Amino acid sequence: MSAPLNVTVWNEFRHERHAGHEAGVVYPDGMHQTIAAFLNATGDIVAGTATLDEPEHGLTQDVLDATDVLIWWGHCAHHEVADAVVARVHQRVLDGMGLVVLHSGHFSKIFQRLMGTGCNLKWREAGENERLWVIERGHPIAEGLGEWIDLPHEEMYGEPFDIPAPDTLVFVSWFKGGEVFRSGACYHRGHGKVFYFRPGHETFPTYHNPEIQKVITNAVRWAAPLQNGPRMVFGNVQPLETL
Repeated sequence: MSAPLNVTVWNEFRHERHAGHEAGVVYPDGMHQTIAAFLNATGDIVAGTATLDEPEHGLTQDVLDATDVLIWWGHCAHHEVADAVVARVHQRVLDGMGLVVLHSGHFSKIFQRLMGTGCNLKWREAGENERLWVIERGHPIAEGLGEWIDLPHEEMYGEPFDIPAPDTLVFVSWFKGGEVFRSGACYHRGHGKVFYFRPGHETFPTYHNPEIQKVITNAVRWAAPLQNGPRMVFGNVQPLETL
C-alpha cells in the first residue's frame, strides 16, 4: 500500500475573521479547514493547514519539504506574502511539489511568477449561476464527474484571462450574465504540476459542494509528484555514443 499524500492547504484566513463578514458564516473555521476536512476523509490524503498570519505564513522550508501538494487560496492580501516565501514555494514546485491554485489565487505572487503574466481578468459579484463544462473528459481531474457542474451562486470571472495557453484545459465556465472563462487549467513547471481552478468566492458555500470537493481531490492526486518518475538532467554531459 502506497504512503498517503501529504497536502498543505494555505489560506489568507482574513475574510472569515473579519467581524460581520459573510465568509465567517459560510466558513466559520476558515476555508482551509473545510478543504482539509474533506481531503482527510478520503483515507489516502493527509491534509494540514497554513495561514498568512503564521510565522513565515506557515510555509517554512520543513513544511514545504514534507508537502506533496500545496493548495492556495488568497484574495485581499497578496501583497503581504513575503517574496522569500514565494521564492521558496516556487523552487519546491520546480523540484516536483504540486500546486493547486483556487479562485482569486490567480492574482497571487506565486501563480503570477509561475505563469509569467499578470493573470488579470474580468469579474462581477452578482451571485449568478455558473455552469462548469467538462471539456477534457478523459483527464484524471474529471474522474467521476458528469458533463457539467452547476453552481447556483458564484462570482463571475470572464475572458480575457491573461494566462499562457494551458497544457490541458479541463473546464470552461459559462455564467448567466453571458461570459465564459477557462476555469480548469493544467500546467507543468519543472518537475511540478500546477492546476488553476476558478470557483470559490468566499461568501458562497462552493467548497461544501460535493462535486467541487471531488474536483479538488482529483486535482491533488493528479498534481502529486511521481514517486519513480524520470529526472531532468541539466548542464554539461558526456556523449552517449562514441564521437
